Amino acid sequence: MAVKKSELYSKLWASCDELRGGMDASQYKDYVLTLLFVKYVSDKFKGQPFADIEIPEGASFDDMVALKRDAHLGEEMDKIIAKLAESNNLRNVIDNAKFNDEEKMGKGEEKRDRLSNLIDIFDNPDLNFKDNRTDGDDIIGDAYEYLMKNFAKDSGKSKGQFYTPAEVSRILAKIIGIKNAKSSDTLYDCACGSGSLLIKAASECDNKVTIYGQEKDGATAGMAKMNMVLHNLSTATIHKDNTMAAPFFKEQDSKGNNIDNKLKQFNYIVANPPFSLKNWKNGVDTEKYGIYQGYSTPPEKCGDYAWLLHCIKSLKQTGTGAIILPHGVLFRGNAEAEIRKEIIDRGLIKAIIGLPANLFFGTGIPACIIVFDKKDANERKGIFMIDASKGFVKDGPKNKLREQDIKKIVDAYEGQLNLPKFSRFVENEEIKVKNEYNLNIPRYIDTSEVEDLQSIEAHLHGGIPMEDVDSLNKYWEQFSNLKEKLFSKLRDGFYKLNIDKDDVRKTIYNDEQFASYSQKVDKAFSDWKSFADEKFRAMNKNIKSKELIIELSNKLISEFEMVKLIDKYDVYEVLLEYWQEVMLDDTSLICSDNGWNEAKETELEFAKPKKAKEGEEKKPKKEPKVTGWHGKIISRELLASVYFSDAVLAIETANNAIAEQEGLLQSLIEENSDDDSIFNECMNDKNEVTTKLVETKFKDLKKLNQIDDDYNLLKQYIDINDVIKQLNKDLKTLNAGLEEDLKKKYPTLTIEEIKDILINKKWLKVAYDGIDNLYTTISHNIANRIVELVERYENTLSEIENNVNSYEAKVKDHLKRMGFELC
Repeated sequence: MAVKKSELYSKLWASCDELRGGMDASQYKDYVLTLLFVKYVSDKFKGQPFADIEIPEGASFDDMVALKRDAHLGEEMDKIIAKLAESNNLRNVIDNAKFNDEEKMGKGEEKRDRLSNLIDIFDNPDLNFKDNRTDGDDIIGDAYEYLMKNFAKDSGKSKGQFYTPAEVSRILAKIIGIKNAKSSDTLYDCACGSGSLLIKAASECDNKVTIYGQEKDGATAGMAKMNMVLHNLSTATIHKDNTMAAPFFKEQDSKGNNIDNKLKQFNYIVANPPFSLKNWKNGVDTEKYGIYQGYSTPPEKCGDYAWLLHCIKSLKQTGTGAIILPHGVLFRGNAEAEIRKEIIDRGLIKAIIGLPANLFFGTGIPACIIVFDKKDANERKGIFMIDASKGFVKDGPKNKLREQDIKKIVDAYEGQLNLPKFSRFVENEEIKVKNEYNLNIPRYIDTSEVEDLQSIEAHLHGGIPMEDVDSLNKYWEQFSNLKEKLFSKLRDGFYKLNIDKDDVRKTIYNDEQFASYSQKVDKAFSDWKSFADEKFRAMNKNIKSKELIIELSNKLISEFEMVKLIDKYDVYEVLLEYWQEVMLDDTSLICSDNGWNEAKETELEFAKPKKAKEGEEKKPKKEPKVTGWHGKIISRELLASVYFSDAVLAIETANNAIAEQEGLLQSLIEENSDDDSIFNECMNDKNEVTTKLVETKFKDLKKLNQIDDDYNLLKQYIDINDVIKQLNKDLKTLNAGLEEDLKKKYPTLTIEEIKDILINKKWLKVAYDGIDNLYTTISHNIANRIVELVERYENTLSEIENNVNSYEAKVKDHLKRMGFELC
């Protein structure tokens, strides 16, 4: 049975809970990722001849399972991993985490139980990767990336550098143009970390390229090798060493021998090296490879340009590369300014993309992507620049690029689009002469917002400044008649409002052109909906979810291309955000081996029978009790809204009635809460009035035949509480009835009914609601702005002064009549 990615992720993250406390994230990630690797390769390759990974006898995850609860479990797990590493040349790669380490795992029974619980989490039917598809919908590789991201979050500044955020990796992967690479092409990362950048770039290819990476940190290089295997890229070459001091990859002669002083060159390069590395020159021979020939040597305490020059030297004449560097490389002076000038003069920089601050783990400084290539460098007329610093969303303490931000960056770069306040091609003359080789992006792209200045003349003499009204020109282009309905000329440079201020919104919403605009929005969505409906209904095991969303999202953007006012990238985000949260899980299940039949699966959770005591035989029940159930992708709430709307309404009504009665009860207590209130005698030690104490006090008064105000208050409380009790009883009956109806309905659903529910009542409905919200926001924006302008200049300064004088005279007159005389 297929498993949702979100469920898989939660199970994997649960394994981390077993290790927290004994070590920090930068350490326990090694244990979790090692177990994930062993589990995956065991499921995938055990018993398979000529497999990428050999699983020798006694070196599989199954051997770990067999040893659960063993007193020497930690020691045996280390032996199993060592044997697996030895057979696959993975020594010092997958065996860095020591499961027998008492400092991290504890001692005796604590260690045994912790490791056994860890194995139990991975020994789960949902984590069977035997039939995992690695050709586009890579569930295990995605799970690895999920863990890496969360480890980087938890590690903070200590080890966050091992991971490049997937969103940034995707941008680099797309802009280097690797999609159409040949199978003979090569891909390189000189500071590959855990390999996420390389993997994202390789995933863009239609063909498999040859992958090379070098990483200084041994544990991180090991993660990169495991990552490659988990992403079905086991042929990648990852080398552990210092790239600056000992670059590993060299050109070879005709006999295959390394040419020691000549770096290997690659077709494609991606890199996210450590920012501003202070000790980059340690052990570096700056003359040996000719990296700095024709350039100044980068400053000793800042290695940013050392990485860039290494990448340029390692790039083939027809290749393309992209590197992430701190924003300071664009404008810093001295030796870096000289290097920057030389690189620009050689035409090696194709594009610069400014990114938001606080994207990366371990640093909050803003960064940029520098795209470099050598093809036609001598003829390059300038540099394409993108300022994407404003496009992000907060994600906890960090910032995160949204899907729409990634799409807009890639579209602008690939189309070389001139987008206001975002992107433009900057000619060499402007860079070299006007700005003296300073590449600081704000010099070329102004992203500042126009200040909302107020008109002194309008405050003095009335009217609404024409420039304020004309600034809404994007609306008037769509609703040309609306401007004439709302405004007419008062005097030169100023309009007056033709209608009452309170009628502004009604006039806008009733405008014929405004109404026809909503029809354009509906038609664009309707045309996309027809396309999407057909694609969704045809889903089967041969469809890849990731390819499906690309097709759907591109079609959505094309449909809204000509619908002005609504930003097509906002529309794109509506779909992609919901895709990541819900639809990817749903469609991945349906695109499994069972196709749409997978959507019929309903999980019933049965009560677990109590374990029999030693020597006692437990009699099995004929039918175990069902304690819980849920639909995999059709929730109870969704099914209820489609087939049992009357019951849903009845439950909602009952809940509202209960809330109303509870409000009456609370008001009764609050309105009678003075010091001598009878309710003070009905409070527990937490100063809360309880029904039990109220009923006891009421019985006492009744016995004494004390029928007074206190008696009536308590009687009123009890009467309301009785109503609440009955309503809760009715609600319980309604819920039970709906529960039974739903449980009976699930198994009877046909495939066509399931398709209709998921496509029309779930996926497309959420997409439509999101786009409708964008349209509603537009209508509110224009109405709010017009009302704001009207109210701003509604009263002139002289009118305000006259009103103040009038009020002042009235106050003086009133005081005089009271016997007070003001000087």
